[in-house]
Amino acid sequence: MMRMTGAAPSYPRATRAAGQETRRALLDSAGRLFTERGIAGVSAAEIAREAGAFPSQVTYYFGSKEKLFVEAACRGVLHAAAAVERAGARTRSPRAYVRAVVGTAVASPAVLTFVEAGLLVRHRPELAPLVRDTFARLHAEGERAVAESLSARGWHIQAEPAAEARGFWASIFGVAIERAADGEAFDDATAEATVDLVLNLYTEPDQRGKGSAADGRRRPPD
Repeated sequence: MMRMTGAAPSYPRATRAAGQETRRALLDSAGRLFTERGIAGVSAAEIAREAGAFPSQVTYYFGSKEKLFVEAACRGVLHAAAAVERAGARTRSPRAYVRAVVGTAVASPAVLTFVEAGLLVRHRPELAPLVRDTFARLHAEGERAVAESLSARGWHIQAEPAAEARGFWASIFGVAIERAADGEAFDDATAEATVDLVLNLYTEPDQRGKGSAADGRRRPPD
């Protein structure tokens, strides 16, 4: 009887890789479609078709369209948070930093989609851990980004970085809800108020070792 030698077949690994790729493609498609039309305006069949998959694979990988929506929303807002951090890293003064991070966050459609996911899980408690974990990551990553920024730039803040991160995202979600409710009537004064609210926490040393980021006479050029 011939004895088989050599490495084990790679089929299980290939199958896992293909499954991960299909799952990722479904999340990509769902993120785009849900952002454009919301959960009620998109079917599982459309998501699958956009991803080059079968409708049954939505159920196989996610269990339901609602779970796919929540997971895609959580993924999207974490990508938005990474974009917010990159925008802030390119600035040179507290005023420019705050304006960049607030502007980038407010402009992201992923923020409102995440708000919708948060409302959805009120009636789907089995999906709530996904949203809670995402909030925890937003707060933790925000705290890290603020602490690193302060350390690298010599700025100071009148709050703990953890409190700044929580307050920042709470303000951003509030702006997103107001913008959704007002539509074209949305007043940018709300976003500007958020800039001022966050900016009031920041100070930076001037030539004498003291100074406020809100004082236009003392801040460096943006």
